[in-house]
Amino acid sequence: MQNNMTDCEEGEGGPNSQGDGNPKESSPFINSSADTDTEKTQQYDGKSMALFEEEMDTSPMVSSLLSTLANYSNLPTGSKEHEEAENNEEGARPSKKPVKAPQLGTLMGVYLPCIQNIFGVILFLRMTWMVGIGGVFGSFIIVFMCCSTTMLTAISMSAIATNGVVPAGGSYYMISRSLGPEFGGAVGICFYLGTTFAGAMYILGCIEILLIYIVPQAAIFKIEGLEGAEAELALLNNMRVYGTIVLSFMALVVFVGVKYVNKLALVFLACVILSILAVYAGVIKTAIEPPEFPVCLLGNRTLTSKAYDICAKFIEIDNETVTTKLWRSFCDSESLNATCDEYFINNNVTEIQGIPGVTSGILAENLFGKYLEKGMTLEKRGLVSNVDPDSPTTNSNRYVLADITSFFTLLVGIYFPSVTGIMAGSNRSGDLRDAQKSIPIGTIAAITTTSTVYMSCVVLFGACIEGVVLRDKFGEGVNGNLVIGTLAWPSPWVIVFGSFFSTCGAGLQSLTGAPRLLQAISRDGIIPFLRIFGHGKANGEPTWALLLTASICEIGIIIASLDAVAPILSMFFLMCYMFVNLACALQTLLRTPNWRPRFKFYHWALSFLGMSLCLSLMFICSWYYAIVAMGIATCIYKYIEFCGAEKEWGDGIRGISLSAARFSLMRLEEGPPHTKNWRPQVLVLVSVDAEQNVEQPRLLSLTNQLKAGKGLTIVGTSVQGTFLDNYTEAQKADQSLRKLMETEKVKGFSQVVISSNLRDGTSHLIQVGGLGGLKHNTVMVSWPRNWKQPEYYQQFKNFIEVVRETTIASLALLVPKNISSYPSNGERFTEGHIDVWWIVHDGGMLMLLPFLLRQHKVWRKCKMRIFTVAQLDDNSIQMKKDLITFLYHLRIDAAVEVVEMLDHDISAYTYEKTLIMEQRSQILKQMHLTKNEMEREIQSITDSSRGSIRRKKPPALRPQHSTEEGASVAEKPEDESEAVSNPKQVQLIHSKNASSPTSPTSPAAPPGGGTATWTDSKSGDKRKIHLAPTPEAGKDLFSMKPEWENLNQRDVRRMHTAMRLNEVITKKSKEAKLVLLNMPGPPKNRVGDENYMEFLEVLTEGLNRVLLVRGGGREVITIYS
Repeated sequence: MQNNMTDCEEGEGGPNSQGDGNPKESSPFINSSADTDTEKTQQYDGKSMALFEEEMDTSPMVSSLLSTLANYSNLPTGSKEHEEAENNEEGARPSKKPVKAPQLGTLMGVYLPCIQNIFGVILFLRMTWMVGIGGVFGSFIIVFMCCSTTMLTAISMSAIATNGVVPAGGSYYMISRSLGPEFGGAVGICFYLGTTFAGAMYILGCIEILLIYIVPQAAIFKIEGLEGAEAELALLNNMRVYGTIVLSFMALVVFVGVKYVNKLALVFLACVILSILAVYAGVIKTAIEPPEFPVCLLGNRTLTSKAYDICAKFIEIDNETVTTKLWRSFCDSESLNATCDEYFINNNVTEIQGIPGVTSGILAENLFGKYLEKGMTLEKRGLVSNVDPDSPTTNSNRYVLADITSFFTLLVGIYFPSVTGIMAGSNRSGDLRDAQKSIPIGTIAAITTTSTVYMSCVVLFGACIEGVVLRDKFGEGVNGNLVIGTLAWPSPWVIVFGSFFSTCGAGLQSLTGAPRLLQAISRDGIIPFLRIFGHGKANGEPTWALLLTASICEIGIIIASLDAVAPILSMFFLMCYMFVNLACALQTLLRTPNWRPRFKFYHWALSFLGMSLCLSLMFICSWYYAIVAMGIATCIYKYIEFCGAEKEWGDGIRGISLSAARFSLMRLEEGPPHTKNWRPQVLVLVSVDAEQNVEQPRLLSLTNQLKAGKGLTIVGTSVQGTFLDNYTEAQKADQSLRKLMETEKVKGFSQVVISSNLRDGTSHLIQVGGLGGLKHNTVMVSWPRNWKQPEYYQQFKNFIEVVRETTIASLALLVPKNISSYPSNGERFTEGHIDVWWIVHDGGMLMLLPFLLRQHKVWRKCKMRIFTVAQLDDNSIQMKKDLITFLYHLRIDAAVEVVEMLDHDISAYTYEKTLIMEQRSQILKQMHLTKNEMEREIQSITDSSRGSIRRKKPPALRPQHSTEEGASVAEKPEDESEAVSNPKQVQLIHSKNASSPTSPTSPAAPPGGGTATWTDSKSGDKRKIHLAPTPEAGKDLFSMKPEWENLNQRDVRRMHTAMRLNEVITKKSKEAKLVLLNMPGPPKNRVGDENYMEFLEVLTEGLNRVLLVRGGGREVITIYS
């Protein structure tokens, strides 16, 4: 049992299992032990569970699994494993090592790591400046907004973290498993970039403390004597050089061993806590005895400490007036009558206390902000100075100047990084004794503590420190001291060294955490180009990821300004927090069955409020950084969507898709789509061979060209057999369909049905394809190529049944003939025509299909031509005008031609072709008769022969023959054998032949050669056919072969129409790239199926690519907008 538990812990959901190509998330509830079948058999021998013994492999007994479920943990790729791996490198590693139970509680595992990560460089280097610039009121709003955002995010995060086990990866894991791989990968990369730039910010803070407050002499680029932009550039260059050196050193420390960083973590945390306590102690000290920190003002302007030695213009020494260093700074000589700066002469020098104390009432003066332009002097409120507004400021290097232009949104961007770090507890979930209890309590307690400290600091700084000192970012007016250090007790150095070590520690933690986060993303395999960063040293150290992290961190170092880097990482962290809130809100609203967090104090409204705050803060901080961050996330999202690995994580976005799909389907049920919204939703019927490979792949090419990724496409096939026996073949066929759809870039669904015969399977697909209102309205099926061969008899029978079923179901039908000659998606036609032969109106399908095809790059260069057939009494000129007008209203560009079909007598070749067709039909039919059908066929042949004997010879020609007799025969076209044996039929042959049987206006031959119907309408029985026999007709009749007498004359006329139409189409469209024409309907009875196929064959003979089209009985194109 121990082995089972260990396997489960290490193999199921562990860090090494991520990115193994498994689309499903691993689970401890599936038995993953490596026991052999023999062991399993022995395990259950003698048990009273024989009823379930065949399912033991996949469904183990609960009793044997309970201990595994209870002890299930998912240890992260954290410091503990790396330390153990390093310690085990010297000796042989045991093949199976029991995993130690995690021991960390709430305090050490969550609370203190969060405290360490939240308190950072901004508190020590920028908090006092923010209070001075924004005022106590404005700064309090900023702190409250940011802390509220992190608190709401922590509530959402607690709900997600307590909804099951959260392995390594922390926030990345939570977001990706809640919002799917696309969002997870995008936000994971943003979180990684935020953590990396945080490392750069901490290193820059570390260098700033070192060069400005500890050892200014170490500067490589000397600042002394430089002014304005030159001094600023020298400072930034120093930051770049030292920052690169420190970054290299820190990366080396992380590479050598993470255990050293983790052992120093407590030391760095102690530095932070001591520094904060020193600040509070200093506040209390100011109430009792304010410290001496004088600040010198000239008028109301703050002077830099290096500009004076004594805060006076001159002093009395031995009754002699002596000028000071300050005098020499503003005058051209030491003498009292020297030429001095005008502002210096007109204003007095005053000295004020930089820290008047908490009881001084300075809070009222600092309550509101004072935003400065770059280069402005720091001026004290309430002091009046004598200044000429027209005179420029001179000797500006003697004053404390604003180094950047400040505004409210800038302060938000700079401050927000000081509230990040709330994920530290969830990142260590695998090390916690009870993660589902510790993470919410520890994280929320840490945020409460830090928020209280920040808010109290805002008020206390404003109540204790003079405004000009608060606005003095680098302490130039207080002898170069760290401003917050001036408040600390017992010494400013406590804060200086405490903040220095805390920033060093935070930088090391960032360089430790960021590569592991990148490694977790890489091992998930969702971003292909990052897979190399999933590799590392033998002990799992992410070497390549560390190298990339250091390189990105160097970008922040090159920027060199802490104030410029802080908003960048604010963007990435805010985006991460926004999606944590979104994940919680979605899971709550969707009410997924697996959403059962132990943390109950959450609500979707809180999550949406947190998400809104995050989004607002992003644009408040910097709208252009926000757009860039969103652009990066969008690019990663789309990259994962198109190129990433397929993952099924049960995420919330999939839940949204299901809910949206259900809502949309319910809306579609309200009624059929409007004609303007109609587009072919295609069911493509394909056949598969014995290896379950698709036999007509070009059908999918044509579908792609027709659809261009729009609308519904279902590719269906049927497998012969039973569901129990042939399920594997069906799965294989489904995989084959999916693979081909992916190759041909057909966006849609595959569907495979198993049926006892292929005919029923195809029928089932037509009936049940789609769901609700999202059903197919068009069926595409390939023309049966070898239908004339006896072995393909059933194939063409199935084809005709498909035609019948689509007609009954009012579905449009597309039948591409010679599908193998159709172009692939990679081909291009540089010229040519798409010809439409519009013979009968089908709702506009023939107009719409070429338009859709020409949207695709294969057919884009082809021009469209429309041909229509004029009947004998039609005005072809007016028809052409009307058709051009119609196309103009349809907004379709096409050339128009009206083809006139002249009357011709039925040729001997037509009779001969009809005779051959009927003989072949008889042979095919007899080859497939059952015993009972054979007996009936023998009887009909006997009856036919008796009729021939009684007839003896053909009756004489009777031209003045009324049609009532012929009509009575026409009413019964279904019984072909009776039509052959009936003597009256011969009279009908002669009368029809004597009349002009090919006239398009003849009632017996519907327009278009019978394309609309295959049975004469009974309403036409009473119509008269006026016969006008001619000598030529009589001559032809007497020269007819005896075997032609028994032919069904309706078949003769249909053959004649097919041949005439084919002759015209071939003449006009022989060179066309594609010919579209109306597909005649099938015979209502099944006796004439073979003849129907022959008519279609004759109709399309000699044409390379033909698309036969049948409308679905509704208008699909409209002239209205």
